[in-house]
Amino acid sequence: MSRVRGCRGVRVGSPEEARVRLPQLRLDELLEELQARLDAARGTRDRVHSLLEAVLSVGRELDLEQALFSIVEAAAALVDAEYAALGVIGPDGRRLSAFHTIGVSAEQIARIGPYPEGHGILGELIHHPEPLRLAKISDHPASYGFPPHHPPMNTFLGVPIRVREQVFGNLYLTEKRGGAQFDEEDVSVTATLAVAAGVAIDNARLYAESRLRERWLGANTEITHRLMSGGGQSEVLGLIAERARDITGSALAVVAMPMEDTGSFTVELALGREADALRGLVLPAEGGPIGAAFTRGAAVTSAERLSLVPSLGPSVAVPVGTGADGVRGVLLLVREAGRVAFTDKEIEPLQVFAAQAAIAMELAERRRDAEEIAVLKDRDRIARDLHDLAIQRLFATGMTLQSAGRFIEHSEASERVLRAVDDLDETIKLIRSTIFGLQTREGTTGTGLRARAVRVAGEAAVALGFAPGFRMEGLIDTDVPKEVADHVVAVLSEALTNVARHARATGAEVSLATDGRELVLTVRDDGVGIPAQGRRSGLRNMAERARELGGRLEWECPDGGGTTLVWRVPVSAA
Repeated sequence: MSRVRGCRGVRVGSPEEARVRLPQLRLDELLEELQARLDAARGTRDRVHSLLEAVLSVGRELDLEQALFSIVEAAAALVDAEYAALGVIGPDGRRLSAFHTIGVSAEQIARIGPYPEGHGILGELIHHPEPLRLAKISDHPASYGFPPHHPPMNTFLGVPIRVREQVFGNLYLTEKRGGAQFDEEDVSVTATLAVAAGVAIDNARLYAESRLRERWLGANTEITHRLMSGGGQSEVLGLIAERARDITGSALAVVAMPMEDTGSFTVELALGREADALRGLVLPAEGGPIGAAFTRGAAVTSAERLSLVPSLGPSVAVPVGTGADGVRGVLLLVREAGRVAFTDKEIEPLQVFAAQAAIAMELAERRRDAEEIAVLKDRDRIARDLHDLAIQRLFATGMTLQSAGRFIEHSEASERVLRAVDDLDETIKLIRSTIFGLQTREGTTGTGLRARAVRVAGEAAVALGFAPGFRMEGLIDTDVPKEVADHVVAVLSEALTNVARHARATGAEVSLATDGRELVLTVRDDGVGIPAQGRRSGLRNMAERARELGGRLEWECPDGGGTTLVWRVPVSAA
């Protein structure tokens, strides 16, 4: 029996052997299935772990730009995509305002050209913010191809990113590595990351807003301190313009002030790009954001380039001061070309900040008024003391001498006493004249040279057929005495009249500048020039006025046409 059993154990193909091998095969299949499930579980575990790491990595970022880059990087790693991008939807809700990408080198980006604005497949996600998975991009009806030098892309996965129920932008993933297709698990993982990305973006935004408020508060504190320490108007306005330009990331800051009775504005202060070309420029009230902000008493934004500075980009004009006191001026900020336009969240603190400029001007005016009142009061006190004390004593002394003169018998002595009485009378008259001068409020009111010069230029526009350009630099109303100002107005009127009568010009530029020592009036036109044998009575009059003030008149007529007239006089010794 044992031999028989042994034969059964080695017989090939017997039914007994088959029964022995069948459980072994089932066990192998079960082990293989178990291994596959373990591998899948391990893969799921690893992917969940990667997702958690990506969520934590994205959530740690507080800088918005860095957070966006981390989101793109994490999304590409999670779904094993070769290319990934995040498009930020602009304020209009129809186009992309920013585009962050990985997988494409800087050299490739330069060759491709500008970043996409949201057409084709990218626009499909903007208009329909739902996950979109494609096996081949070109098969979708919205696809219309790639620009030259763009790397080939076929597989596609797009997922929207929402921040507080509002679509912030979209994640774009293409070319899953290994030639595989994006699956539903990729969609689920990316959608989960998009939720975490929305929270991270919201946190980064809140952090950026808090930092921005902190910077505005710091600037307000600095300005308040400068005001309380007695800083002048020009100093404080310069600080306001500098801080506003820095905090808003602007390339140019301009402070424009209205000119009395002219309807024009003068650029009192300019900082940054193109500042030298704008400083002292006289601007019309109509046709620009400065005039519009002044008239409306509200901020005026523009996403387009300004004719005033065509080399720059978006701008905002904010009125300086509101309410009962009225608008005192306008703060204009301009960003570089290609930058985003100013948003409402940026304009709101900027308007509060511009109110500091109104306070600065109000305090400066009140300080000047207080100083002037103090001077006037002091003059009144001196005049009253002279009248009530000095004159009365002199008058009493004169009467005493006059009475005593009757008792002097010596004729020569009597004459000397009478001469002394006459001298006292003259002294009393002189003191009374001084009192009258102290009590006269000359120079406290009146129209300044700036306004008068602009008015002359405006009146000449009718005869010229065009409005001449006007630029002013320096403390013209402060440094130029009234007698010099009268000559300036007369010379300017004569010069523009000559241009209108004889030059046949199509354009003219006027410049009025002073450095506190000398005043220079320049009138330049593009006309036919001054004929060699022409009448020069107007030039002689202007030259004579300059000589009277210790100055001179110069002019030149370039070969290309036109005339440049320069009238300069000293003001420090005037």
